[in-house]
Amino acid sequence: MFTSDVLIVGGGQAGATAAITLRQIGFGGSVTILEATADLPYERPPLSKSYILGKRNFESNLIRPARFWAEQKISIFTNAAVIAIDPARLQVTLTDGRVIGFGNLLWAAGGTPRRLTCPGAKLSGIFTLHDKLDADAIAARLGAPRRAVIVGGGYIGLEMASVLRKLGHHVTVLEAQERVLARVAGETLSRFVETEHRAHGVEVFLNAQLRELHGTNGEVTTAVLADGRELPADLVVAGIGITPLVAPLLEAGAAGGNGVEVDEFCATSLPGIYAAGDGARHRNRFALNEWVRLESVQNATDQAITAAHAIAGQSKPYAALPWFWSNQYDLRLQSAGLNMGHDTTLLRGDLAARSFSILYLKEGKVIALDCVNCTKDYAAGKPLVLNHARLDVVRASDNNIPLKEALAS
Repeated sequence: MFTSDVLIVGGGQAGATAAITLRQIGFGGSVTILEATADLPYERPPLSKSYILGKRNFESNLIRPARFWAEQKISIFTNAAVIAIDPARLQVTLTDGRVIGFGNLLWAAGGTPRRLTCPGAKLSGIFTLHDKLDADAIAARLGAPRRAVIVGGGYIGLEMASVLRKLGHHVTVLEAQERVLARVAGETLSRFVETEHRAHGVEVFLNAQLRELHGTNGEVTTAVLADGRELPADLVVAGIGITPLVAPLLEAGAAGGNGVEVDEFCATSLPGIYAAGDGARHRNRFALNEWVRLESVQNATDQAITAAHAIAGQSKPYAALPWFWSNQYDLRLQSAGLNMGHDTTLLRGDLAARSFSILYLKEGKVIALDCVNCTKDYAAGKPLVLNHARLDVVRASDNNIPLKEALAS
């Protein structure tokens, strides 16, 4: 039986970062990555932006070139999906029956995209956008003008809407809640983004429930809403989140539910087994110390670094500031912190000028900020969020005063 000192399940951002970090901090044992797909580790955010637009080839998405992994003595097994973990015997079982042993295990398998379940959801022309295969399949259908329906008004759905409009397709976005970006942004930013999409020709339907999909000869042609409205649709993309891929961990006895629970060192309740990335649920001080599961490159990277240090005996608790970004049309959206629990919002700049910042305060302290085409405020604001700085609200509201000079005396 093949055994690795450190076995990493998942070759995405978290898995790749953990392997790289182990070598950077001097870990000399064997390191192996098990990746369920056929690809080497690559960046996924460009899939919904530059990759589908054809401005970036797949090789430029690779986190490291193929030779790097060999040079660092990091083994990568592709098409290697784990279906079971035996924490007592320190081994995993793959779908093809292979059994692999480990000294320490890092679970970084991410999640699987939620798919539509309404009648007609099995028709051809219906996609998610989670990996390279998804992006390639969507791109292959974009040669002719399409009537696209995007289900979900989160980052993925809106980025896809932006890309498809740039390519000349007719786009409709269906959002089940009363505003887009409802889970991640405040209302001011949500309404601004909605207005921008409408200005670019996107139809945005709010409080919209998809009831069923109709098709002809197996191909989707129509989306039917709960209120009976029918929308032409020969391309449907579902951006409705992911389901954390943690079943083997939970079945092995790890604590969790919507993700696997980890402590401040990214250790699960099972000895010698760690988790990082989209499937790891942790207490976050920027979320009022509540349990959260963050789906972001930042979180995947920083948790992977934390887990790698713990595995190497150099434990450092996870305390990273959450941050996110999105590119839509000529807008660069950048966010830092988590705005849950805020009691005040503060606007800097001008919405009409399409360059502004929104600060979220709790008891006068900065807990989060959203910036649109305003990198100066973003750079100055991140340390304020990190330290929960107290602001002079009058000075902070004046866009002519640098944000770093708006601290309360």
